[in-house]
Amino acid sequence: MQTRIEKDSLGEYAVPWDAYYGVQTARAIQNFPISGIRPRPSYVEATIQIKRAAAVVNRNLGFLDTGKADAIRQACDEILAGRLREWFVVDIYQAGAGTSHNMNSNEVIANRAIELLGGSKGEYSIIHPNDHVNMSQSTNDVCPSAIRIASVTQGKILLASLHQLEASLAQKAREFDAVIKSGRTHLQDAVPLRLGQEFGAYATCIRKHSERIQIAIDANQELGIGGTAVGTGINAHCSYRSMMVEELRQRMQIDFRMADDYFEAMQSLRPMVEFSGTIRNLAQDLIRIANDLRLLGSGPKTGLAEIVLPPVQPGSSIMPGKVNPVMAEMLNMVCFQILGCDGTILMAAQAGQLELNVMMPVVAFNLLYEIEILINALDIFALKCVAGIQALRERCKDYAEASMSTVTALNPHIGYARAAEIAREYLGSDKSLRQIVKEKGLLSEEQIEEIFDLRALTEPGIHG
Repeated sequence: MQTRIEKDSLGEYAVPWDAYYGVQTARAIQNFPISGIRPRPSYVEATIQIKRAAAVVNRNLGFLDTGKADAIRQACDEILAGRLREWFVVDIYQAGAGTSHNMNSNEVIANRAIELLGGSKGEYSIIHPNDHVNMSQSTNDVCPSAIRIASVTQGKILLASLHQLEASLAQKAREFDAVIKSGRTHLQDAVPLRLGQEFGAYATCIRKHSERIQIAIDANQELGIGGTAVGTGINAHCSYRSMMVEELRQRMQIDFRMADDYFEAMQSLRPMVEFSGTIRNLAQDLIRIANDLRLLGSGPKTGLAEIVLPPVQPGSSIMPGKVNPVMAEMLNMVCFQILGCDGTILMAAQAGQLELNVMMPVVAFNLLYEIEILINALDIFALKCVAGIQALRERCKDYAEASMSTVTALNPHIGYARAAEIAREYLGSDKSLRQIVKEKGLLSEEQIEEIFDLRALTEPGIHG
């Protein structure tokens, strides 16, 4: 392999001659052969947005000449358009705080900018990774700001996916509004409700989680960029902070704002923990909903079989004709992964000391990874599962009529104790509840019919 020799504070080091990264990235590749997992694309893009904004702001402040600034900006634009992504190569388990990731970004931008100015990779007298690309910055303010920016951009996509799932569930709620079924508590027969009410509750649950996620997104729009090393802003112009936030706001059309305390913004990963926590809370409800659908669709001959989930692939390599609830199973597994990511984020966030949390690289990966897989899972789940669910209306009706718990409607008329006696008799005979009540002469036929009107029992009130 042909190489070029580059030099850093530790001495000379060989770098592949065609690599857009430089010496510090090359060292990181050798030092951290841990997982083979590279940074999430959204994290790379957020970092590049910061580098681009810094070039513009430093040019406007008179610290970076126009030629260098424009070359850096053009290199950033190329990366944001999808070029050179193969050169962001540092393992996610790397040097604390993300210095290797930050320098990987600085070096790729610098080497491409050098080419744009007619030079060759490694000619850092033209564009230097630290002096020019990293001007007015530190890993310590770039990386937490990049995590926040990426979480905001991905969070907005997540919200769109959640709104689509909510809409799909709400559509099913309307479609199934007339389908009366037996409710179940403790997995035992309960009073009637409508299948539409069940699905409507799922839609409401997703909406309320979306509202909490929106709040978490807003918390991450506060940026500590300009704090540089420890929050003081050393080596950055006093206007740099406000100009950076304004440049990012205008370019990305996101309502970013300056941190009200730059020291806190660098010490604490609170907004990332908050965001992950809202996703964790959503995940536990998604697990519950997915499991409900698996139960309601169980069978088709020996389970509840109140709904039919869309068949998307054969379910067995040995049992012909078997179809499994694979989309619900997939969603469960994604949510289990999210719970693991959230646990990692929580442990990493509490591991900060004094002016910096050095565990940011693992937080960046886990937060963005959980958001990305959830987006994909929700989109597929809404499209290939929820949208195609069908109700087995007669099966639902049969269960509702057979449920012993409809006897609950008798409580206001004959009391709990006598209603319990009727329930026990019902379980031990082949008579209907209506027939037993009628034979005992407890109520008139008109009262019995009104009390046991299953549709009416799905609404508030004392019936009959």
